[in-house]
Amino acid sequence: MIWAKEETLPRKELEEIQLARLKETVTRVYEKVPAYREKMDRAGVRSEDIRSLADLQRLPFTNKKDLRDNYPFGLFTVPKKELVRVHASSGTTGKPTVVGYTRKDLQTWTECVSRIAAMGGATEDDVAQICFGYGMFTGALGLHYGLENIGAIVCPTSSGNTQKQIMYMQDFGTTLLVATPSYALHIGEVVRQMGIDPEKDLKIKIGLVGGEGMTEPMREEMHKLWGNDMKVTQNYGMSELIGPGVSGECLELCGMHINEDHFIPEIIDPDTGEVLEPGTKGELVITCITKEALPLIRYRTRDISRLMYEPCKCGRTTVRMENLSGRSDDMLIIRGVNVFPTQIEEVLLKVPEIGAHYEIIVDRKNHLDLMEIKVELADESLLDSYAKLGELERKIKTSLRVVLGLDASIKLVAPRSLQRFEGKAKRVTDLRKS
Repeated sequence: MIWAKEETLPRKELEEIQLARLKETVTRVYEKVPAYREKMDRAGVRSEDIRSLADLQRLPFTNKKDLRDNYPFGLFTVPKKELVRVHASSGTTGKPTVVGYTRKDLQTWTECVSRIAAMGGATEDDVAQICFGYGMFTGALGLHYGLENIGAIVCPTSSGNTQKQIMYMQDFGTTLLVATPSYALHIGEVVRQMGIDPEKDLKIKIGLVGGEGMTEPMREEMHKLWGNDMKVTQNYGMSELIGPGVSGECLELCGMHINEDHFIPEIIDPDTGEVLEPGTKGELVITCITKEALPLIRYRTRDISRLMYEPCKCGRTTVRMENLSGRSDDMLIIRGVNVFPTQIEEVLLKVPEIGAHYEIIVDRKNHLDLMEIKVELADESLLDSYAKLGELERKIKTSLRVVLGLDASIKLVAPRSLQRFEGKAKRVTDLRKS
């Protein structure tokens, strides 16, 4: 099902809409956001210089540091009283990146997510179970309102308590599952362990997954656990841009359609910032052209992808982005949470009982992400006291939970036992890639 006519517009008409909205957005941020005005003045470009879509390249990039430097509301184009909601993502020093929404922004967000859900096969007849964590994370509420807008029944079960999730699936007749790919796999595995045949005993036929990348082997595993008839599509977004709703897969499974009347995508060389030709792989950059509260200009997502403008069999004319193949920075995505090694390092360096050397090991067990952090003790005598070791482990674990929003396993090791590096230290081992 195609939700909106804007998804099938001829490219010329779509680009006319983009240019008009881009001009208005650039003018607004130049007039209302001092940080943007300073950046544009340094780049020697003013709002009236944007006469074509090609002129977008003249504008300076925005990145996560800009949001942190202007925490909490410094990049907003509307006064605080016009906001109706704020969300936030984790920050490297405890300060999050804050995003805000006007009432119109929430309507735009709902519309974008409704399109993504319809792409994946959702209809008004569905019973949708949302297994994202509710809170400052944008994923749960984004899908919640988009699916309600379609007319589906929404069950906001949040994440965790897997056996109760399965009970609700049985009792409510859930037909659509919203979760991270890894949690959807974990639920499927528990379903099988409980002796339940999901194809016969459950009604789930659609999986809308997001919050972390999904590989094709993961999709194949999803079908093994949930059945070959299950439609499994992934969607893409991030809180800084709007939340989920930037793009999503249709049932042809040939890339994620971008809602181009709301977002202008570019692909750049992550090292030089040069805009690359269509079809070339590089870093995805997104400009928001319909947001009122926080319309980011040329936001560097750090995600690696490419853009495909060839027609899609589904009938949509919007450009598709290839499923993500990595990042241009060192960010990890663990159980749907963005984690930077620098966040972990800053916590560890504040603990006097441990040294400066550490190793982060990320793995996946029973389809769930696990993170272990090996840390060297500063004083070898601590190894003689199990009580002190236990207390120190709990202290570190609690401090990390406050900053990251998730648990990590802490392993304290003897001084000078971790590998040393002559060049750049390799702090992270991600076993999920293998």
